[in-house]
Parts: sequence; structure tokens; C-alpha cells
Amino acid sequence: LKRLNKLIDVHPFSMDKNDKRRNIQAALKYLNNHHYKNCIHYKYILDALEYDQIKTKRLEQHPFLHVDIFKKSDLKSIKERKIFKIMNSSGTSSANTSKIYIDKENAKIQTKILKTIVSDFIGKSRMPMLIIDSEATVKTGGNFSARTAGIVGFSIFGKDHTFALNDQLEIDIKVLKKFFQKYINQPVLVFGFTYLIWDRFIEQLNRNDLKLPKLNGFLIHGGGWKKLIEKEIDNTTFKKKVKDTIGIENSINYYGMIEQTGSIYLECKYGFLHTSIFSDIIIRRPDYSLSSQKEKGIVQTISVLPTSYPGHNLISDDLGEIIAEDKCKCGRLGKTFLIHGRIKKTELRGCSDTIN
Repeated sequence: LKRLNKLIDVHPFSMDKNDKRRNIQAALKYLNNHHYKNCIHYKYILDALEYDQIKTKRLEQHPFLHVDIFKKSDLKSIKERKIFKIMNSSGTSSANTSKIYIDKENAKIQTKILKTIVSDFIGKSRMPMLIIDSEATVKTGGNFSARTAGIVGFSIFGKDHTFALNDQLEIDIKVLKKFFQKYINQPVLVFGFTYLIWDRFIEQLNRNDLKLPKLNGFLIHGGGWKKLIEKEIDNTTFKKKVKDTIGIENSINYYGMIEQTGSIYLECKYGFLHTSIFSDIIIRRPDYSLSSQKEKGIVQTISVLPTSYPGHNLISDDLGEIIAEDKCKCGRLGKTFLIHGRIKKTELRGCSDTIN
């Protein structure tokens, strides 16, 4: 945590690939050891894999867990009394949701890093914020869904937080008209989950031929792409419809998962997702060998943030490709990559299989 706090003052996209690799490598070694000592299930996994930290010379050699392990086991590296909140991934039943245990220290550093990363894309000034969701979504106890966590996390960039949908997830036209008229001449921040924005906001406005003043500012959105892809709605179509309907041109897609909250990847104006100094991406083939650049494969995400649970090195069910490193026209250093949706359901086998 001391190391992370020092990095907060460093520009999140300023470290070249050699310095970043050394930094991430050191963080992984520390986190592997930390969770080995404090999480008994993680210890069993590394013992079963015969992990040897001294022999692990390359970033790609560090042990990773499949993200689904958090649906099957309670993995935490803190005492029960230290649990500050429990994050739950999306799922159709409790058996299909991940449970992520966060203490106050980890929650605090996640917020700081999120602020550092997002501010580089939208600036540091807080803007009036329109949330494409229901206020009921954030009225929870100690358990946070992915949507709740997203709203709460991104709320630090806004003021006059206004919810666009009622409890039935239908648009509240009176609330919308008031917000659009009030902030017609100043930048605003619109936030929500991609599918909700499309289905419950943009499409409803168009279906009902509801005309609103055009807004200026930023839209940040992520998640729910699977349903849109099934409807043949891609990112370009999404952006154009948003611009035509509510006027916002700066539509920023983000990629992230509740298992690595705070360490997100935002899309630059050239359409590429970016890794920061706090995260990295590796792409692997189905046999887990390394993919080449611009070769589609399974997405592995690395985050230096998780200290309260062993979620620092995960392989997902997502399909992606690395485009380049330290070469984006936007000027940010780090890897640029694309996400191509979920892998057509295959039963990926990884480190999590060592737990029965």
C-alpha cells in the first residue's frame, strides 16, 4: 500500500514498457507472497502448482487464477472483522456470482487509483452527473453488485447526481427534462452500464419520440456488450446513436471486472483500451501459450491493487487482442488492446481446479 500511494502522484500512462514491466513484476512477487501467507486456499493452489518465486523470472510465468474461482470459493486475505464491504459480480443466481472481500485500506486505494486513471480522460473538475440507472441500485447494505460498485465508484467525478430511471428501470421524463434544461450550456458526465444505456435510455427515448436538449460532456459506460453484440450493435453504432439522441460526442467505453475493482481500462479517442501503470494485459491461446501481437486470444488481467483478496492475476472468459505498446497516437504509454466479447462457452481449466 505504501508503494501504491507513492505511485498515485505519477502520471498513470507515463511509464515505458521496461520500467512498467519491472514495477509489475515486483508487485506480483510481493502479492503472491502476501496472499500465500494470508489466504489458505491460495496457499493450497501455489503449493499444488509447485510455485517457486526464485525461478519465476518473467511476468508471464506468474501463476494466475481463473476468474470463476471467486464463484466457487471464499478467497480472502483478511480477517472477518476487517471486511469493509463485499462486492458481488453479476449473475442469474447466488451460485453464479463472485464474492470479493474488501477492507477499508483496499477500498481507499481503489478509489484513489480510479480517480487518477479516469481524471486523465475527463479532467479533474466534478461535473453534473446523470446516472442511467435507478436510485434503488445503490440502496444496498454491505453487499455491492457490479452496477452498485460502478455507480458509487464513478460518483466521485460528479455532482448533483441525478438518476434517469425509476425503480422499474423506465425513463423518468420529468427528471430528464429538468437535468437537460438545467445543464444545457455546461459539460456534464453521463454514466451507466452499456446495455442499460442502450435499451432503457437511448432506445426508449427514440421509441417514444422524446426530444431533449443536446448535452455536452462525457459518457462513460461499460458492461453488457454481450446482449448488444447479439443485436448486432457495435461500438461505432452505439456512439453514433448516443450522439444523435443526446448530443454527447465523447463516449468512452471501459473494460473492467468487479474482481479487480479500481484497476480499469478506458478507451481513448482512437478507439483503443489502455493499460495504466497499475495494470497489465496478457493474451493467451486456448492452451495458455502466449498469443502474438494482434492475435485474438483469452484475456488475462493483472492488477497491483488487490491486497485484501488474491485477485491480482486473473484469466477471464473474454476474447481480446493486444494492438501495440507505447505507440498510441493519443500519447499515453502502455499497451493498447481491444475486447471482442466473450469466448463461446468453453470450460476453461486453470489454477482454480486445484481446489475441490
